[in-house]
Amino acid sequence: MVKSFKEVKAVQGIDLTILRGQFVALLGPNGAGKTTLVEMIEGIQKPDNGEILITGKPWKGNEEELRRLIGLSLQETRFIDKLTVVETLRLFASFFQLGKERVEEIILLIGLEEKRKSYVVNLSGGQRQRLALGLSILNNPAILLLDEPTTGLDPTARREIWDILLKLKETEGTSMILTTHYMEEAEVLCDHIVIMDHGTVLCKGSLEELLTSPEPSPRGERKLNNLDELFIQLTGRRLYE
Repeated sequence: MVKSFKEVKAVQGIDLTILRGQFVALLGPNGAGKTTLVEMIEGIQKPDNGEILITGKPWKGNEEELRRLIGLSLQETRFIDKLTVVETLRLFASFFQLGKERVEEIILLIGLEEKRKSYVVNLSGGQRQRLALGLSILNNPAILLLDEPTTGLDPTARREIWDILLKLKETEGTSMILTTHYMEEAEVLCDHIVIMDHGTVLCKGSLEELLTSPEPSPRGERKLNNLDELFIQLTGRRLYE
């Protein structure tokens, strides 16, 4: 895929294949092209060149069908404050013609049984993110796109989100693309890691493959032994810079 905005070459010839049930971490510093790439996968942006296939189908002519296959959870989700947790889930479930049974499954999965009758405005940051994640998986999406879903959460709340995603991985067969600024999050959740910078892929593979590769980095250095140091070796800066 290729995508430019005037003089900015946001994505420069990226080619990726994501398998069913695979959890993929998309890592890169600010300006690497991650957001543009994800927006093209979502169907928000159209590539200048190249094509995106979801379950073998292009966006053109299949928009309605493909949108039903995708789940989204962003860094911040705005809710209707005076709806309760269960009312919010039932509202979104109605968009997919889903019944109360699916709502109850989601409440159990995201661990908000005790908060089911609480107004959304009264939820903590971690509870709101769990609710946002629950909304994104209501329709059993074939592909789940998560944009920094745990940014700003404390370590306990972050791990609660991880637990939900790991359960989803075990039971649903959903593919996931995760953008994150936490290397540990990528290591814990994802079995495939893609590191980007300046609109190109620097490397991709499992964590083990990336850390045991005998090839030197573009900067002429040999590999290091953790993902954070590998990222610095490849890009010359830390993920959050």
